[in-house]
Parts: sequence; C-alpha cells; structure tokens
Amino acid sequence: MIERYFGIAAAGSTVQREVRAGLTTFLTMSYVLLVNPAVLANAIVIPDAFPKLVLVTALAAAIGSLLMGLVARYPFAQAPGMGLNAYFAFTVVLGQKIPWQTALGAVAISGCIFVALSLFGIRQAIVRAVPQHLKLSVTAGIGMFLAFIGLKNAALVVPSPATFLTLGSFASGGALIATAGLILTAVLFVRRVPGAILVGIFGTTLLAIVTHVAVYEGPKNALVPFGGFPHGLIALPVAPAGLVGALDLHAALGLGLASVVFTFFFVDFFDATGTLVALANKAGALDANGNMLRARRTFAMDGLAATIGAFLGTSTTTAYVESASGIEEGGRTGLVAVTVGALFVLSVVFWPLAAAIPAAATAPALIVVGALMLDGLRSIEWDDYAVLISSFLTVVMMALTFSIANGVSFGVISYAAIMLLSGRARKVDPILYVVAAALIARYVWLSG
Repeated sequence: MIERYFGIAAAGSTVQREVRAGLTTFLTMSYVLLVNPAVLANAIVIPDAFPKLVLVTALAAAIGSLLMGLVARYPFAQAPGMGLNAYFAFTVVLGQKIPWQTALGAVAISGCIFVALSLFGIRQAIVRAVPQHLKLSVTAGIGMFLAFIGLKNAALVVPSPATFLTLGSFASGGALIATAGLILTAVLFVRRVPGAILVGIFGTTLLAIVTHVAVYEGPKNALVPFGGFPHGLIALPVAPAGLVGALDLHAALGLGLASVVFTFFFVDFFDATGTLVALANKAGALDANGNMLRARRTFAMDGLAATIGAFLGTSTTTAYVESASGIEEGGRTGLVAVTVGALFVLSVVFWPLAAAIPAAATAPALIVVGALMLDGLRSIEWDDYAVLISSFLTVVMMALTFSIANGVSFGVISYAAIMLLSGRARKVDPILYVVAAALIARYVWLSG
C-alpha cells in the first residue's frame, strides 16, 4: 500500500532507500530543534520559553514535512526557516517593538496569501515564466549556498575584519573534525558506498565524541566537548501554554504592519519557490519544459505549513535546502518527507539524541551535496552573454549574501534588463518583466 501510494518503484527507489534518505535529511536539519528556540526565545517572553519552543519547533517541522510528503508526495522536508526567525525576533519584535503575537499574525497572513496564490495558479505562472537557465542556476546557487553553510559550520570559513572572510584555523578542533568527515564522505561517494552521507555523519559524530573535541554548543555560545546525556535520552516536553494560538490576526491586519506582512511574504515567496524548484530539479520531478509536477498542491502545502506554524507559535515554516541531502541519498518520493516528519515527532521526547549530532558532523554532508548540485551548470548555454551574466549573478549572490531570495532576484532582474535593453524583449515571458519590476520596487523601498 505504501509503495503504491507514493509510487516508489515507479520513481526507481525502494522503501528502505526512502527511509534512509529521510533519516539523512532529518540529521542534516535537526539543528533547527535547538537553534530556532534559541533565536525566538529572545523575542517571545513567556515562562519556560525555550523548552516550549523546542516542542513547537518539532511539531511545526513534523506537520510541514508530513503535509509535503502525504499531500504533495515530494521528498521535501519543512521546518521553521533560519533567517526568517532572526528577522522575526530581532527586526520585527525587538527592533520595531511589535508584539510577538502580532508578528505571528503577520506570518499567518503571509502563509494564507501563499495558499491563495498557489490555488489560483499565480505562483506556478511565475515559476513557468522563469527561463530554464535561471532554474538550473538556482539549483547550482543553492548548492553553493549549502556548501557555504557547511564551510561556515565546519569553521573552515570564518569572518575577517580585513577581508570579510578567511580560512579558519586548523588549531580549532571543529575544523579538523569536519575536514576528516569531508574526506570520509567524499571517499564513500567515490567508492559508491550506499548511504554514504548517513555513514559520513555518524562516522564524524563518533570521531568528535571519542576525541573529546570541543564542537558542541555550550553556555553563552562557547564550544564544549560532548558531555553525554546529563538528563537522559528522554526529555519530557513542556506543554506550550501561552504560545499555541497566541497569534493576533486582528492587529496584524492593521495598515501599519503591511510592510512586515509584505517582507515575510516576499522573502519566503522567492526563498521557498527557489528551493522547491531546485529540489524538484534535483529529484528529477520537472517535466520536459522545466516545470514542476504537482506544483499547485506543493506550493499550497508550503503556504499551509507557514500558517499552521504561526498558529503553533513559531516563525515562518518553509522548505529546507537540506532536503537535497536525502535526495542525493536516492530519496525520490513523499515517503522521505513522511520519515522526516515522524522523526520530528519522536524528537519531541528524544531530542537529546538529535543534539548529539554536532554541526561539524553535518557540515561535510552539506559541502558534498552542495558540490553535487552544481552539475546542472553544464546544461547552460554559456555562449549567450545574457544567460551567462544572469546565471552567474544568481549563483554568486545567493552564496555571498546568504540569501536564496537575493540570488533569485538578481538573476531575474539582470536577465530581464539585459534582454529588454539589448532588443530581445520579445523572447522573455511578459510575466518575468512584471516580477522584475516588483523586485526592483522592493529593493528601492527597502533602501528608503
């Protein structure tokens, strides 16, 4: 029954492979269980905020992933998005002094707009208007973005006051552990070992534990060695009283919050849309014209997950680029996302186990998967300068600005402008010009 519902054999996969891919995806994104509560707890001031937010984060990720797996039937996991949670906490609540309940209402409204645009086919029309070379560039750009996140988490790339970025110190245990994990994962791939990413994550984690290297988050963001399980493997959840259903939709509908709703909507629209198209491309779920199959329900589930997450008490829930790790493991159907959802449900009480996987252990997986996602660049027509420049900007801006939305925006704007001003306007879908104009207006508005 499971095989028939998800079409596993038709997708060239097996139940075992799908479950293994789901476990891989979960491990690469399990950091959200601790990072998201740590960020939101700065703004959501209620008794026992952190443990309540751990539960809410797990539930939002579980529901979002289950919706994507059971309804859209794609191997795309969802969880509260990084970056959007920081904007929620530090810019909207702490910076603009907007009550966190009202900010949650704004997140819910933006999610409802997503669902409406998806059901009416507007979101799909925008995606169809994007030329194939930009879709391939978005996939490659997300690969660069993933690799950059991995290099940062591995402490192989660190900030520098002189050059912005520089090579990390190998005197730090994290860099050494991650480098060893990167070599291990790469060798496993070269030798075509099944479950290479999963084996690499577990092997690197074991190395970090037995060497007692300081790669785990400790008090005040200090790195400490693995401290075992001081509270046991099971941590009973704290009921999220005062958090679930606390969103204030009435206040969020006020005209004064239009900019907040728009920002949540805009960033997640291009962030999630770019991510979903890139993941679909990686999973082989695009048709001959480069359009996503089952796009309407997929985009609708993305918006619905954001709305449900806001009701639970967390910032925007969205598709995770780390889903690429499960796809690279061979996952092709919704059973991957269902597995991720089930693991997030289990993490409600077993989250100490997920916390035993350090960022230095998942970093090699992100770097390797990021490299593999550059494969689509070979299909781009590099002799066309309009294609070349817009593709380049898509990839480089996505990685260097740490934003999928910025990469998509620069690619669309540059391609539309070059084609319009070089006398090739008719070769571009008119919808793309409308999108480019909206993107330009958004940047002008933000600069003001």
